[in-house]
Amino acid sequence: MTEQLRLMAVHAHPDDESSKGAATMAKYVSEGVDVLVATCTGGERGSILNPKLQGDPYVEANIHEVRAKEMEEARQILGVKQAWLGYVDSGLPEGDPLPPLPEGCFALVDVAEAAGTLVKLIREFRPHVITTYDEHGGYPHPDHIMTHQISVAAFEAAGDPEAYPEAGEPWQPLKLYYNQGFSKQRTVALHHALLDRGLESPYGDWIKRWEESDRPERNLTTHVPCAEFFPVRDKALIAHATQIDPDGFWFHVPMELQQEVWPTEDYELAKSLVDTSLPEDDLFAGIREN
Repeated sequence: MTEQLRLMAVHAHPDDESSKGAATMAKYVSEGVDVLVATCTGGERGSILNPKLQGDPYVEANIHEVRAKEMEEARQILGVKQAWLGYVDSGLPEGDPLPPLPEGCFALVDVAEAAGTLVKLIREFRPHVITTYDEHGGYPHPDHIMTHQISVAAFEAAGDPEAYPEAGEPWQPLKLYYNQGFSKQRTVALHHALLDRGLESPYGDWIKRWEESDRPERNLTTHVPCAEFFPVRDKALIAHATQIDPDGFWFHVPMELQQEVWPTEDYELAKSLVDTSLPEDDLFAGIREN
């Protein structure tokens, strides 16, 4: 294929792009692939999770602006392009029963309407591959589930000349993937590697919850080797300073151990309009050859 390859990663909030598939994106950028992150919301209702910034009056009063600046820093670190879909963060409802979602938030927008916004961006950027979340959202945040819904709808509609005719010339992406970076397989492998080396594992509670859950394991179809870009991933993640404590959970596993034990980022192939053989080691498998 002589045309420049293009990858679009659709995420719910600023920081999601750095915790899910960031090393993959950095790898492809280094190979000359054009990569665009589509961020559905501004993260306006995200809690300040970094204890070093909690209580900062400027950050609390300007969280939308602060998170946009963090996104720009992470974008530069990863070398990607980035576009905002312009929707408002829904927040993560807590309580029993759960409170209603706030009026006007992303998760309450009509799916067809929000899919149309994404279709317009797809037709402008013309990606060959799109990555997003599975039907559970990775975790059950309403914005993650909505991101899944509009991504699937937009993948189907973008190439249909009768769908959203006002959104530009049709363009059909060829493959759709779900991020599966926090799979049980990876987590268990890292957990045992830490224990075997006499180190403390942060994953004990995760594994216990999985053992108590009846949710089936996801099908990891695609393993992208990108261990050399794990440090870039972490640097981008730390750029989201309101969300990430550099001394926190995300960084408890030594880098060298991660690179040795699980040197890939993993995906589930959800839809493909090209022939490919599973398992894959490239999101563009079946496209490069055509």
